[in-house]
Amino acid sequence: MSRLLEVMDQMTVVLNSLKEVMDAEQQQLSAGHVNGSALQRITEDKSSLLATLDYLEQQRRAAQNVETIGSTDISQRWQTITQKTQHLRDINQHNGWLLEDQLARNEQALAILKPHQEPNLYGADGQATTVSRGGKKITI
Repeated sequence: MSRLLEVMDQMTVVLNSLKEVMDAEQQQLSAGHVNGSALQRITEDKSSLLATLDYLEQQRRAAQNVETIGSTDISQRWQTITQKTQHLRDINQHNGWLLEDQLARNEQALAILKPHQEPNLYGADGQATTVSRGGKKITI
């Protein structure tokens, strides 16, 4: 098998792994409660796979320049890679919308909680502040 075909097969494997990671990302973003550490792990996996894919793309271009074979195998593999890449682009766009929605919900929650935020315990001078509760002054 030629080097170009090997690289293209490796790209397909990485794209399949990337789909699994992006599906997991979508599940996390669609859940009612996002697990931050799981989402961080997913993001790291996704970044690693994208870096690998970038490396393989460089290898593919180098091999393609050396091998000027116009075989059916290469065309079929390239079509598979293109279809997978377009599908992953769509998933990534959807995940972006989910993330934007999650951020908007977090901002709304913070806006609701902010008026009820406890006052600062210490003033700018580093001394305890006095808080008025129901007509009583309490020094903290």
